[in-house]
Amino acid sequence: MALSISRVSFEHYASPLGIAETAPRISWRFDGDAPDWEQSSYDIQVTRSVNDKPKSFSSKSSDSLYQPWPDDPLEEAQPVSVRVRAHGRSKQPSTPWSDWVSVETGLFKKSWENVKPIASTIKINVTAPKRPVYFRKEFKLPDDILSARLYITALGIYEAEINGKRVGDSVLAPGWQSFHHRHVYDTYDVTKLLTPGSNAIGALAGEGWYAGRLGFAGGQRNIYGNTTGLLAQLHVKSKSGKTLKIVTDTTWKSSFGPATAGEIYDGDKYNATLEADIKGWSKPGFKGSSWSDTRLLPSPDGELVPAEQPPVRRVEEVKPQRFFKSASGKQLVDFGQNLVGWLRLNVDGPKNTTIRLRHAEVLEDGELALRPLRLAKAEDYLTLSGEGPIEWEPKFTFHGFRYAELYGWPEETPLNANSVRAIVVHTDLEETGYFNCSNSLLNKFHSNVRWSMKGNFLSIPTDCPQRDERLGWTGDAHAFGPTSNYLYDTSAFWKGWHKDIWSEMSQNQMVPPFYVPSIPWFLDRPPKPASVWGDVVVGNPWHIYQSFGDKALLQKHLPQAQNWIDIGISRNDVGLWNRSSFQFGDWLDPLSPPDDPGSATTDKYLVSDAYLIKMTETLSQITGALGNSKLAKKYQTQHSDLKREFQSAWAPDGKLVNRTQTAYALSLAFDLLKDDKHKTAAADTLRDIIKNNDYLVGTGFAGTSQLGFALSDINSTDVFYRMLLQEKVPSWLYQVVMGGTTTWERWDSMLPNGTINPGEMTSFNHYSFGSVANWMHQFIGGIAPLEPGYKTVSIAPIPGGNLSHASATYVSQYGTISTDWTLSNGKFHLKVRVPPNTKAKVTLPGSQKTKTVGSGSHEFSV
Repeated sequence: MALSISRVSFEHYASPLGIAETAPRISWRFDGDAPDWEQSSYDIQVTRSVNDKPKSFSSKSSDSLYQPWPDDPLEEAQPVSVRVRAHGRSKQPSTPWSDWVSVETGLFKKSWENVKPIASTIKINVTAPKRPVYFRKEFKLPDDILSARLYITALGIYEAEINGKRVGDSVLAPGWQSFHHRHVYDTYDVTKLLTPGSNAIGALAGEGWYAGRLGFAGGQRNIYGNTTGLLAQLHVKSKSGKTLKIVTDTTWKSSFGPATAGEIYDGDKYNATLEADIKGWSKPGFKGSSWSDTRLLPSPDGELVPAEQPPVRRVEEVKPQRFFKSASGKQLVDFGQNLVGWLRLNVDGPKNTTIRLRHAEVLEDGELALRPLRLAKAEDYLTLSGEGPIEWEPKFTFHGFRYAELYGWPEETPLNANSVRAIVVHTDLEETGYFNCSNSLLNKFHSNVRWSMKGNFLSIPTDCPQRDERLGWTGDAHAFGPTSNYLYDTSAFWKGWHKDIWSEMSQNQMVPPFYVPSIPWFLDRPPKPASVWGDVVVGNPWHIYQSFGDKALLQKHLPQAQNWIDIGISRNDVGLWNRSSFQFGDWLDPLSPPDDPGSATTDKYLVSDAYLIKMTETLSQITGALGNSKLAKKYQTQHSDLKREFQSAWAPDGKLVNRTQTAYALSLAFDLLKDDKHKTAAADTLRDIIKNNDYLVGTGFAGTSQLGFALSDINSTDVFYRMLLQEKVPSWLYQVVMGGTTTWERWDSMLPNGTINPGEMTSFNHYSFGSVANWMHQFIGGIAPLEPGYKTVSIAPIPGGNLSHASATYVSQYGTISTDWTLSNGKFHLKVRVPPNTKAKVTLPGSQKTKTVGSGSHEFSV
């Protein structure tokens, strides 16, 4: 019997260095197979110095998530170490002490008051793309360095160096926030980069999201400001107790350099012939007589806050699968996987040789398919110095691609896996969810879902990573939220993004923008209330709570949910949606015309009303979970009243006025119909609609996430299996058999003849339709939360289709949950693992009985 604490965490931070909370809540995750083990109490030890005796605290509690900070509040920039031990119930063992884990607060607001960003005095055209700027400063340090922290951000994107060495491993920092409201700074431990005596710090800053072009149809520049800048504080503590502070001020110098351009949509340009001018620029003793002065800028508009979510990082490298020539003779490379990131080159060649890199997700007629990029150039340029081999990769852009064109490649360097690699970048979330089954196409589809999430969870939840958009569309996030929470620990990721939603909607009459951060665009100025998209402020917080069990975070999300339902929604005289309001509806259903993705077969207002009723019920559940019975009753009453109005408006004779998959799926999944008689008739109708459509998908963004659950609710999981395993268009596996390695924006982004859909919305990396993986996890894998955070988990796999085996694993906040089932000769066998301090309710196929089991390993047969 094994039992241990495998992880201790603080709030939702992946790296608790420079956190905002002075009394961070503590959680711990268990590992082991101890049978029926439940926590009865715990001990926490805290030490504020390696030489101090730890302070011990004990609590009689079965809770292991978000436990209150036991000691005095932390001071600014104060590090402490914590470890935890948990005790079982009577005659059950205790865990050993966990490893010591460090946590450290960041800077308080007052410490930023007199520190300003700097910009170069070099004159630029602020209406044009901005060339990246190099900043540097030299300084001296005493012999007794104890520790050092760099607190840094940019009005743009930065990369820092100290004494010629890279600071940290994040890229595209500090990411994208609603900079008018919230501006993230990062904290790094740079103690090992400093030396007694002379030192130098340098930073390269590009325009990024702050001052670059954003939005389609040409977009707009300078949304947050028209100048690239740097804001930093380096705090060096000596053993004598003194702290030396080096901050951005006019003693810093600035220059242009070999990085000559860096744009999110259009790409990077780098001229290596200029490297000699800045050689050693971030080291002490650099001769920078030609460098320009710097000037102070006003403090950022948004509040400076520590980073909460993990940074964007280089997560993996992908080798080329093949090099080949296009139909017109262009040199192309295929990486075998549609991904998000950039190319890393190792290349040598004559001076002034310029290599152009172009990127695309798919080929059309043997050439890069560039039309889906719209006005994004997605091109990088490298000019060689002729001084020998160079390793280079972009710093200020990212691309969505599987294929790349290498134009101007020098003959001196062979094209192979050593000279060209694809670097995959995304927010570095902890991977928590896994799925596998006996159907290889379904496994590939699940892999595609994961790859689409990776590529689009890049600082914010984007719709797509390749064209002139890459915005945080709220409807996509709402549909995909539950799936994302299973695949990765998204708790901190969503926390920051929802802060931006609240900031944006608070200034816009409680209407969430279509995408967050919000940028100027004719369709969303001022923000228009729209169902499904705006409903993210209700649905997503509830899903986050179910996945991670943080009631305090749910409480923080309550104002945005309540204000949207109470104030933001445009209603008619009976409380349903105003019939003149703008709606996306069941966006991109299979029958919507290529040039009109909003013209779905299901009435937009039926979709909107259905979601309004569901969100009202969800708000009742939220307020009930938070212990506010009065509010819970208020919204439950509203829910009941709105259901009657829905029935009157959309099913006056018991039949829905729209005979579509989405209309019936939403009505059944959201329990909108009058009585059992009408529900039975609706169930029969939905099955008939699907059968008559040859088990092909008929839903768009609004209906797809609910279709499987509606069918399982009416005991028609077998019908959904037939849909899920369908390979013709439109279906999930059609994209797989067509060679897709990510999920697509349209069901037919690529037509069966290999040409690209003529419509404008033709992303080949869009996670919305991957929302079906949530059903796969719950009904094939059989894992679903019954209590928030999976404190109690439902284990109820249902075999179907041609599957003979499936397994699923989810690393919850408590520990690892896993299922593994086989079906052979009519015999069903299930293996289950339940983590310590939790329970599972197991339901076997074909049975109405549920068995409750505790932690440990269990096996069942039927």
